[in-house]
Amino acid sequence: MSQPSQVAAPKENTRGRVLFASMIGTTVEFFDFYAYATASVLVFPALFFPNASTINAILSSFAIFGVAFLARPLGSIVFGHYGDKLGRKGTLVASLLTMGIATFLIGFLPPAQGFWVILAPLALVLLRFAQGLALGGEWSGAALLATENAPKNRRAVYGTFPQLGAPAGFIIANLMFVGLQTGLSPEQFLAWGWRVPFWFSAVMVLIGLWVRLKLVESNSFQKVVAQDKVVKSPFKVTMQKHWRPVLAGTFIMLATYVLFYLMTSFTLTYGTAPATAEAARAAAEAKGKAFDAASFVPGLGIERPVFLTMLIIGVVFFGIFTVVSGPLAEKYGRRKFLIWVSIGILVFGAAWSLFFGPGQAAAMVGLIVGFALMGLTFGPMAAYLPELFPSNVRYTGSAVAYNLSSVIGAAPASFVAIALWNAGSGSTVGVGIYLAIAALLTLGALVLTRDTKDVDIENFVD
Repeated sequence: MSQPSQVAAPKENTRGRVLFASMIGTTVEFFDFYAYATASVLVFPALFFPNASTINAILSSFAIFGVAFLARPLGSIVFGHYGDKLGRKGTLVASLLTMGIATFLIGFLPPAQGFWVILAPLALVLLRFAQGLALGGEWSGAALLATENAPKNRRAVYGTFPQLGAPAGFIIANLMFVGLQTGLSPEQFLAWGWRVPFWFSAVMVLIGLWVRLKLVESNSFQKVVAQDKVVKSPFKVTMQKHWRPVLAGTFIMLATYVLFYLMTSFTLTYGTAPATAEAARAAAEAKGKAFDAASFVPGLGIERPVFLTMLIIGVVFFGIFTVVSGPLAEKYGRRKFLIWVSIGILVFGAAWSLFFGPGQAAAMVGLIVGFALMGLTFGPMAAYLPELFPSNVRYTGSAVAYNLSSVIGAAPASFVAIALWNAGSGSTVGVGIYLAIAALLTLGALVLTRDTKDVDIENFVD
């Protein structure tokens, strides 16, 4: 007698695969992004803007840094479209490849000299745009990968794993820069050493691709397909029917973005800037540039490898408090928890100059406090923003909100902070006020937005 045939159960993503795939992808993406951010302070002003004054070269480098943030909303629309129509898996693979190729090619750009005096900065702009395009689709897909595969009442905890990619990518990138600066002469580092992290990204991309290609689609997206609820134009539907959560999510993320780029890009510029005019003059002469006393603003005068090490220590607290935030957001609800964290950011902004002004010890304390707040505010976002949207436009909705916030929060943060520091003749009071205003706007958005802790995201279909 023949045995009855058995129907194979549908494949599911294991817990380990989900958590590792969501984290490894964002680690690669953020590693690539931070490699550029660090290089934009350490080497790009000299390589791509050699004829500009020191402050103008830094501002030009940060202006190109901001190009990626302008590309991110477009990336959220493009990758969100395919993520909501074709599925999360293939879209995540495409975003990772885009970021990896762009970053790898940055490592081959020549200095802005001779024939390349215009073409090199232009190529840098184009590759930076591609980085932004990729990151515009990466975060939301990774957040959905974690939260749509999470057990009930564990979404905020699972959501912290893609968020951990941010501190992990930052630490790996900056450890490489510290090691290269320590092991190479300044001439070697400027000639080729800075390129190594960009080349190394290819290895990380291959690891990320290997893991993500093994994924299967989440139950949430499978139900959208089964119910024939896939929308023709996810972006159009999102903006017509769900513009309120898009607007709310944009401002909920605002303080997080401003805080992070003040804590990383701005503090690196400020912390390593010469503390005295004499030191600035000597640094300019060593680079073969004329010293412009009128444009000098004092910083902390900390050696770059030392300050990078301080940043790495601070980012460890970023990672720790990202993990801590998940259970707390699950216990108290996303909205209530983030309201208290935003109040903490506001107070930190008001006290900013007490940390960034007196000296190295105070700056170290400020980095620890700021990055701890960063972990607490960033951790719950991978659960909160996707939960605001139904499954059939969840990729697009959360991506657009997240990346619109990058335009008004992250893109101008370093540029505005440097301008305020410059206008204050070295004082950082204005920088703190800027952060406090961002925290106030985030508080307003949180007060006006519902909590999503108990939303059944698997059956939340428009």
